[in-house]
Amino acid sequence: MARMHSKKHGKSKSRKPLPELVPEKSIDKKQIEEIIVNYAKQGMEPSRIGLKLKEEHGIPYVKHYMGKRLVQILEEQGIKAPIPADLMDLMKKAVNMNAHIAKNKQDKNNTIRLRRIESKIWRLTKYYIRTGALPVGWRYDLKQAELLIKRSG
Repeated sequence: MARMHSKKHGKSKSRKPLPELVPEKSIDKKQIEEIIVNYAKQGMEPSRIGLKLKEEHGIPYVKHYMGKRLVQILEEQGIKAPIPADLMDLMKKAVNMNAHIAKNKQDKNNTIRLRRIESKIWRLTKYYIRTGALPVGWRYDLKQAELLIKRSG
């Protein structure tokens, strides 16, 4: 995102290592794909699957090994979440923050943060509707988000 008052973008960011610097592959592509599908069937989110692959199997970046992203592999296997993971995480954060604000009505700091999170959610929904990841009539509503989160976990 751009800076708030200067319309410039920062240059500082984390950079992933180059693909040729990745250690030799000890597991073939078919096994990696099976591991990913098994973790997904157990109910893990893509971010958790990536962490597990990194910690337990020594695969730092799936894209360097497989040539495609982890979410693309899951979609090819027919495993797709109805709501993208980053949007679901923001909705969980908003629901938890709303519960906190209901108990602590004087917490002005978190009411501002809740507005910011909700604006991020609205921005992401526009993007996902435009790209086709969400249906056209999909709208964010806090009460619906609470129900979705209760159902999912």
